[in-house]
This record gives sequence, C-alpha cells and structure tokens, in this order.
Amino acid sequence: MSRTSSPEAAEHVGVLIIGGGPAGLAAAVAARKAGAQDLLIVERDRMLGGILNQCIHNGFGLHTFKEELTGPEYASRFISQVKELDIPYLLNTMVLNLDRDRNVTLMSRKDGIRRVKADAVILAMGCRERPRGALSIPGFRPAGIYTAGTAQRLMNIEGYQVGRRVVILGSGDIGLIMARRMTLEGAKVLTVAELMPYSGGLKRNIVQCLNDYDIPLQLSHTVVDIHGKDRVSGVTIAQVDERRSPIPGTEVTYDCDTLLLSCGLLPENELTRMTGAEMSSVTGGASVDESLQTSIPGVFACGNVLHVHDLVDYVSEEASHAGESAALYAASSEGERRADAEAVEIAVAGGVRYTVPQRIDPVRMPDKVTVRFRVADVYRDKTIAVYRGEKRLSARKTRVLAPGEMEQVILKKEELSGLTAAEGLRVVIED
Repeated sequence: MSRTSSPEAAEHVGVLIIGGGPAGLAAAVAARKAGAQDLLIVERDRMLGGILNQCIHNGFGLHTFKEELTGPEYASRFISQVKELDIPYLLNTMVLNLDRDRNVTLMSRKDGIRRVKADAVILAMGCRERPRGALSIPGFRPAGIYTAGTAQRLMNIEGYQVGRRVVILGSGDIGLIMARRMTLEGAKVLTVAELMPYSGGLKRNIVQCLNDYDIPLQLSHTVVDIHGKDRVSGVTIAQVDERRSPIPGTEVTYDCDTLLLSCGLLPENELTRMTGAEMSSVTGGASVDESLQTSIPGVFACGNVLHVHDLVDYVSEEASHAGESAALYAASSEGERRADAEAVEIAVAGGVRYTVPQRIDPVRMPDKVTVRFRVADVYRDKTIAVYRGEKRLSARKTRVLAPGEMEQVILKKEELSGLTAAEGLRVVIED
C-alpha cells in the first residue's frame, strides 16, 4: 500500500490547475500574481503548452503581446513566466478523479497514485475533436481518415506527411489551417465541404488558407460515402437541403487518399461532471458566474473546457480572470465567501446562442465583466443590445455576425447596482 492511499495522507494545495495548455498557464500566472503561494499545475502531456505546440503557423498574440507569434512562441511566453514565478508543475500526470470537495486523485508513472486536497481548483482541460463515429458517415474504416488536429500533430510534431490528395470535411479553423499546411507540403487539397450554409471558421482563415490557395469551399455539402478498404481511394460529396439531408443527384466523387475531419470541438468535461457541476447544454461546458466559478464552490473553469474559443488571446484573458478569482477564493475564509443565491441569470434572445458567464452577482462582480457569446446564424446589419428589465444599457451596431466569430459585451457594476432576478438581464440581437 502506498503512503498516499489513505485520505489522511492527502497533500494540500492552495490552487490546483488541471491542464498546462494556454488556459492553465495563464490562470497559474495570474493566480501567482494575485498572491497565491501554493500552486500546482497538472498536465497529462510530456510538455507544457498544450495544443499550441503543434500550431506552428502565426497569428497568435496580437491582443496579448501586441505582436504576431506562432503557437509555440506564444506558449513559450507563458511557460517562461511560470518558471520565473517558480510555479511547480507535474508532467505526464493524469487526473483520475475530482469530487465536489476538491479532493483530487493523480496518477503518473513516476509518482504512482497521489491524493491532493485543494482550496480551489481551476479546470483548464481544453477540448477534443468530434470523431468520425459521431458523424454517421457510411463506408468502411480504411487508413487515411484523420481528424484535422491529429493530422496537424503528425505533420508538425512527428514529421509525417499524412496524404497527397486530400478532401476536408468541415470548415473549422483547424481544418482551414491544415488545408494551407498540406498545400505548402506539396499535397493537393481538392475541396473543403461544409454541412452548414456558413463556415465555422474565422473569416481571415477562409481568406488566408483557402482563397489565397484557390481551394474551393462548398457550403451546404457533406460526405455521403467513403471508398476503399485498406486505404481511402475516394469520397463522395453531396449537397444538402435545409434539413441537412443529402439531395439525390448532387453527388460528386473525388479520387483522394486522405479525408480530414474538421467538424467541431467538444469541451473536455469528464472531470467537471465528476464534481456534479451544473452544465450548459449549449456550450458543453460548465455554467459559471462572473468570477468563472462553477456551481461547485471553489471550482473554476476557463478556456476551451468552458466554451470553444476562436482566439487564444481570449483564452488567456479569460483564464487570467479565473486565476485571480481562484486565488482570492483560496485566500478567503468560509465566512467571507459569498453565497451564489444573489446571482441573476443572463437571458439571451434574437439569435444569441449562449453567454459566458451565464449569471452575474451585481454585488460581488468587479467594476467591469466581459460577457462573451456566439450567434446561431449569419446576421447582417444588426444591433447587439443589453437590457436590464426594459431599460437598454448598451447597444452596438455591427455589419456582420457569424457563428465562427465570438462576440462580447461589457457589463458595468454601476449599471447593475440593485439588479434583481425579477428585473432580469438580457443580451439580444435586434434590428
């Protein structure tokens, strides 16, 4: 029996950060700067940095560092801060269990099983890609089918060329970036097929990764068949109707050896569910308040585990807020921790799919709170408005709103003083 096998042997940590990617790194740095002395980052991979390590293209850091960086360069900035601030971290370490009392079970080949009791926990596990099994595509299971992120890792970290003639299903940002990456490596990207009538990626990625390389994007199209048994030999693509069902007679077959899937990201929330935290059916992540605290006291969430972001700069900003909040919580006594009963839910309307945070405590909130959200469709010449009851607090006209682009509004404490659930708070899209 190991020395940590009994509850009495559990180690104490002030703030435990689960995940050493962009969210976890920024949260740890902010927590340390906010006064947290007893910190620990737990990362299951062999290095810190998370998904950024395989994102060798530029475009990162314009908001955070005011310059354009590659993914590894962006990660290295935060890794350097973690080391300079003497924040301890564990690599190659899995979190096996997390309960609502912030008891955590860790496992690694080096240390075996370790049990930790944390005053505050920050969930920063990131997200995963939607696999083929979730897409209901008929056909055999030949070699040559990859999620876009897997192909990115194989090419950028392992050094493999995954294919020569490529079809991409889905126009998420990773798929768009891989269309360019594979073209630069000599592959021929035949087409990008997107089920929806709009792209799921950033406009700049459509321009820089598809248009600049004459790669066609087919909206309202999907893969209806995969050919080949040992290796992909072709795929058949068809147009879909408004119900997203294939239209007979529109099928076109492409001779190819590779199919990349870029069909959405799913927040990695198995540990979140272990705590019993309230979850959002829209984002797939936890429901949080203005401090990014979940419904479980002392458990905070940030980054792609909370909701899928389009820019890593927004992940870092959000994670910094979570780190500060967790540090404050860990340093406070039970009597100082305000109950969440005063929080007011943020309602959405007019095409707003969700908000993060989902609720606001007008007493506990800082002077300003950034509320991020996505829309359900492409809207043109609309106004983003915030209402307290029937009073419009703010309004901003915008030319285009799209699901692939995250939007935000700022809530001010002075405008929400005395807010009650009966009044309500709404974020809406209107003419």
